[in-house]
Amino acid sequence: MRSRSNTIRVNRAVTALAALLAGALALTACGGDSDSNKIDKGTKSGGATGSGTAVRLPKLDGVSLEVAAVWTGTEQANFKKVLAEFEKRTGAKVTFVPAQDPIINFLGSKIAGGQPPDVALLPQPGAIKQAVEKKWAKPLGAEAQAELARNYSQGWQDIGKVDGKQYGVYYKAANKSLIWYNAKAFENAGAKEPKTWQELLTSAQAVYDSGVTPFSVGGADGWTLTDWFENVYLSQAGPEKYDQLAQHRIKWTDPSVKQALTTLAQIWGKKDYVAGGADGALQTEFPASVTQAFNGGDQPKAAMVYEGDFAQVNIGETKAKVGTDAKVFPFPSVGSTAPVVSGGDAAVILKDSKGAQALATFLASPDAATIQAKLGGYLSPNKNVAASAYPNEVQRKIAQALVASGDDFRFDMSDQAPQAFGGTPGKGEWKDLQDFLKNPTDIAGTQARLEKDAAAAYGGGS
Repeated sequence: MRSRSNTIRVNRAVTALAALLAGALALTACGGDSDSNKIDKGTKSGGATGSGTAVRLPKLDGVSLEVAAVWTGTEQANFKKVLAEFEKRTGAKVTFVPAQDPIINFLGSKIAGGQPPDVALLPQPGAIKQAVEKKWAKPLGAEAQAELARNYSQGWQDIGKVDGKQYGVYYKAANKSLIWYNAKAFENAGAKEPKTWQELLTSAQAVYDSGVTPFSVGGADGWTLTDWFENVYLSQAGPEKYDQLAQHRIKWTDPSVKQALTTLAQIWGKKDYVAGGADGALQTEFPASVTQAFNGGDQPKAAMVYEGDFAQVNIGETKAKVGTDAKVFPFPSVGSTAPVVSGGDAAVILKDSKGAQALATFLASPDAATIQAKLGGYLSPNKNVAASAYPNEVQRKIAQALVASGDDFRFDMSDQAPQAFGGTPGKGEWKDLQDFLKNPTDIAGTQARLEKDAAAAYGGGS
């Protein structure tokens, strides 16, 4: 059983953040900036800390560092610009090392070969815990911890702790409760932005009747399917049950899981509601699931795609403009409250050195986050990044809502699980939900497989 120390504390209702997002996403892109648009009014855009000065970094001439992450394409290219700024300020040489999922396995092979990277970006709290248990991860030093404390809410600090020690800097966050849609396809269909699950089904039917497939699903990447499930489950079963299932204190054979899968089947099992059908979706990776909703003008392969704010990176690869051609609404409420599920990637030190600690300190600062925020497709939990750093009004408001929420959200359930269950391609929850997408009538069988895999992973530790 996993420790509860890696679960974000929730001190107030999730409703507040959902309301903020609903209002924020009603806005279109390209609004003007003003002091009122800043997340922290004492922080100037361009990368200053709350004290008004850039983060202090040591001179590292002649030092070489390696940073590993699973990021590819535009996301990787944008992060390299952040690393380039660190090089400029310190004199260090930083090499980005592309990693494969699951990153823990990748790091294991690197460590076995005597060549671990200095820092790794880990996408799951479960992976951080595993790295600590294997004695790979090194605690943050005083400077990095001080920078983290200046810029992050207690909840975002706590999710990077293991047994009370700080190991992770959550450099990147994600709002995973969004549905992006082709504005022209919606307009042609007379469809409206839904606020409830039933309204989502109504809009989907209107789109279908207009001759466009309602949903694009990136089923080749199992994590997109876990995100679908988590949003339905959190809204329908509620935060308490969500926490219990995340920690495997209730079984996946619980009636609440059956209810969520039955709800998901209303879309996944509806004939011609998913682009390419189940077989097509299972061959579609996440980036393509986004672009195929916005390529083709008002006749795309699908009108809607569910995923987080980071989908903007992929929308940017099309001719669609966020806020006009590509719009977004909060994941609709299935129960009494709309869900707010968040995720993130944490920088963890694997080789304790002056250079690695300095890089972790830099990544905990608004200086680093501001660089990537300006490039788009990125969201920071750093409260001292100016909202004006984000390139469009939609992204600004998503960022403001995240920071304003403090600890009012639930972290991605699969990311809290042992990686063998919640974070490995072809195994555990990823594989079980891919099988469910292929056969949404097999709810009991899916529950049994999920429970069997969860019991094995949690029982064996993470």
